[in-house]
Amino acid sequence: MSTHENTVQTIYQILHAMPEIGFQEFKTAAYLAEELKAAGFSVKTGFGGTGIVGSYDSGQPGPVIMLRADMDALAHTVHGEEKCIHSCGHDAHSAMVLTAGKVLKETGIPCGQLKLLFQPAEEKLTGALNTIADGALEGVDMVFGIHLRPEQEARINQATPALYHGASYIAEAKIEGLTAHGARPHLGVNAIDAAAAVVQAVNGIRINPVVPCTVKTTKFQAGGATLNAIPDLAELAFDLRAQRNDVMDELIGKLTRAVESAAAGFGAKGTVTIKGGVPAAEYSEEMIAVAREAIQSVLGPTGLLDPIVTPGGEDFHFFVKKYPAIKAGYIGLGCDLKPGLHHPAMSYNLDALPKGVKILVEVVNRALRKYAG
Repeated sequence: MSTHENTVQTIYQILHAMPEIGFQEFKTAAYLAEELKAAGFSVKTGFGGTGIVGSYDSGQPGPVIMLRADMDALAHTVHGEEKCIHSCGHDAHSAMVLTAGKVLKETGIPCGQLKLLFQPAEEKLTGALNTIADGALEGVDMVFGIHLRPEQEARINQATPALYHGASYIAEAKIEGLTAHGARPHLGVNAIDAAAAVVQAVNGIRINPVVPCTVKTTKFQAGGATLNAIPDLAELAFDLRAQRNDVMDELIGKLTRAVESAAAGFGAKGTVTIKGGVPAAEYSEEMIAVAREAIQSVLGPTGLLDPIVTPGGEDFHFFVKKYPAIKAGYIGLGCDLKPGLHHPAMSYNLDALPKGVKILVEVVNRALRKYAG
């Protein structure tokens, strides 16, 4: 093994053995900060709670390029026992970004600055927003992310230069009726009847089928302990997904109108609250081209995949939403991952990690060379 291959494997094993859920990545953050300092990076902590930014300035004028890795693990119940497990590969992402940073610090970069962001709480979908609020993306011109992919999308020695996540949001609806005695239903407004109509109205939403999108009812709660009374409240929840942000906006608008009008048809009041979510991917064609060149240089022509579209969500895409001028790219790395992301028994070929490091190093150098002249 080369030095960086040993390094990424060692870092991975250390991080894999200390899984921590979002906003509680205290040991993980402390370890990464110390490694960055030892490598000669300027380090700032506390972004979004536990987030870290390591900075290296080449001393030559040029843009600021950032590599971003998520840090958090997931909580699982395994055989009745609560466990925290790195079942989404964030330990691998952090290991690859840290190792790539070390390599680039040793070899130097053509110009500008390199920043490494280790972000908390991606799984909670609020970590990116919190790091943005704390200024982690200030002054950044280009940003790249990387994520392991399940074997159905990419195998070992394969990678995509653009992983297109969709927009994903959760909405809740409250249907307010009027309670009454079961013997006198005409004096009340049955929230269950109105809510049932709302479900049917939402199922009838139609968006241009050229762009994949869905809205599903995921919660329906109504009624109470008094079974001979007309219920005055029903609560619903909806999962919304769309591959483009403009289509998500349209979907949210139609959901809101469907809830309000269907409830009103029964004399009830329907209100919708968007509880949270993430936007769809919006990448720079220039950064996709850089990633394509980097992947091909490391894995060869047979290892370069076409862009991959996935309905999964990622809070990485808040970076561009909040800073539209940032040029973003996001690499999907094949590693024979099975049985799937977020499965407590997830496993993959660790030989992919050194390849991911090489791709990230190539991405940074190629992106900065375009400005170095």
